[in-house]
Amino acid sequence: MKVLVSGGTGLVGRYVVEELLAAGYSVIIGGRRAPLPRLFSRPVEFAPLSLDPDEEHSGAFDDAYFFVHAAFSHLPGKYRGGEGDDPETFRRLNLDGTVKLFDTAKRAGTRRCIFISSRAVYQEAPPGTVLTEEMLPEPDTLYGEVKLDGEHALADLCGPGFATASLRATGVYGDLLPNKWTSLIDDYLSGRPVPVRAGTEVHGRDLGRAVRLMLEAETARISGEVFNVSDIVADTRDILSVVQQETGSPNPLPAAADKAAVNRMSTDKLEALGWLPGGEALFKRTIRQLASAIQRQ
Repeated sequence: MKVLVSGGTGLVGRYVVEELLAAGYSVIIGGRRAPLPRLFSRPVEFAPLSLDPDEEHSGAFDDAYFFVHAAFSHLPGKYRGGEGDDPETFRRLNLDGTVKLFDTAKRAGTRRCIFISSRAVYQEAPPGTVLTEEMLPEPDTLYGEVKLDGEHALADLCGPGFATASLRATGVYGDLLPNKWTSLIDDYLSGRPVPVRAGTEVHGRDLGRAVRLMLEAETARISGEVFNVSDIVADTRDILSVVQQETGSPNPLPAAADKAAVNRMSTDKLEALGWLPGGEALFKRTIRQLASAIQRQ
């Protein structure tokens, strides 16, 4: 079966695509430009697609049995605050454009639509709060608002023949380059100051497996639903201690962040479908691979 993945060449989308390819799916990359040759481990197709709600993209869905929407327009390196000084365009592309693609997918006969949403739909809560899908989301950023509105718009479209689900992903890490931790590791190895911070993380391939579950699970168990996708809490010291061990760097590690103040996300709902993340073992293995790759560059 063919899966159209918007934003499939992005830092998050690439992991989803690779997991789908490994599982035997045929993938169509939807984006403004065709992916570079050999960007993916297996051949993919390409369909022009954008977030501009004034453009018509029905042809991109002609061969797509499923649609995974991972595309998002933002300032480089920023999601929260990614609107910069142009919130109107940010909302127009990421909400109006997203809803247009959802509606186009349904009209084209696509059978399932999966939206990569975000932890940002949850409001700040007292330390120790476990974030669950049953909570009433009250986002405190435009990014979170746009993601939540996208979830609601998609759920309103679900019905017979068009199953929908939203995945509230936390910080997505992984082993592919470019990588969100490249500059952090470069700074550490070069002896430059590094930040002290902690957050919830999930491997991109575990997110990809969550997407697969949404495509393969019984319709009644996923349609119109939202699912948290998260795994570990890690800080910069956790990341760089593995880098230090792998590279033998003499540079001192940053102080430990207060991980107890980070609110974890419950993934019980997703795990009930059979999802199992890689945990600390996958985290450490990935950082070792990443450190070696960056050191060779």
